[in-house]
Amino acid sequence: QVQLVESGGGLVQAGGSLRLSCAASGLTFSNYPMAWFRQAPGKEREFVSTISRDGDIKYYANSVKGRFTISRDNAKNTVYLQMNSLKPEDTAVYYCAARMGIMITIGSENYNFWGQGTQVTVSS
Repeated sequence: QVQLVESGGGLVQAGGSLRLSCAASGLTFSNYPMAWFRQAPGKEREFVSTISRDGDIKYYANSVKGRFTISRDNAKNTVYLQMNSLKPEDTAVYYCAARMGIMITIGSENYNFWGQGTQVTVSS
């Protein structure tokens, strides 16, 4: 079965950095656009970033543009999210997701497989 396992979350001070990883198994990873979403306490899950199957096309939410970088290594079946200049408002559980499709998209309803999430907490 498909498994997505996130790692790399933790507690960091404002202005710091974290690198999230999401290791995929049970699927042909290079066939799937991938994305990161996040959910803060009391808020709905929101889109963070997405990357095309070959890694050439990337898209970011305005709130993270210029601070976060998504990448993937198809040989390692892993997608990454480098997060720099972190702010307290970035505090959330971060989820990776895989989509059975060709095009990237920002709608969570379009993603078929989800990880269990990793907590990111940014202190002020």
